[in-house]
Amino acid sequence: MASGVQVADEVCRIFYDMKVQKCSTPEEIKKRKKAVIFCLSADKKCIVVEEGKEILVGDVGVTITDPFKHFVGMLPEKDCRYALYDAKLAPLKSKMIYASSKDAIKKKFPGIKHEYQANGPEDLNRTCIAEKLGGSLIVAFEGSPL
Repeated sequence: MASGVQVADEVCRIFYDMKVQKCSTPEEIKKRKKAVIFCLSADKKCIVVEEGKEILVGDVGVTITDPFKHFVGMLPEKDCRYALYDAKLAPLKSKMIYASSKDAIKKKFPGIKHEYQANGPEDLNRTCIAEKLGGSLIVAFEGSPL
């Protein structure tokens, strides 16, 4: 169901700028947005950029050590927002090669009971791995509680 809310031109421009990787000088790259948060305007009729709620690429490693943690901290605790976050992932070609050759290594390891595929750092935590291994039956993993 559509609400009739419009999207500000600036929101669209930011999305395009984050999506398109163009040749840039080091100074231009530092000014690129790593993350940005959008909210409804005061009159609830338009999605706009939330003032002061952005992370620039140049801030990462300088004033912000953990950009994702900082990003999550910018979100309101008891309200909704829209957000863009430019996550750096493995190149598509690399992912395709690893996925298509996984069976070759699995065949060399007979007797493996469980297989776990991590697609990023967020998948490498005790809870995700324990869920895959035994669901709610596992209460600790490698000596630490979940």
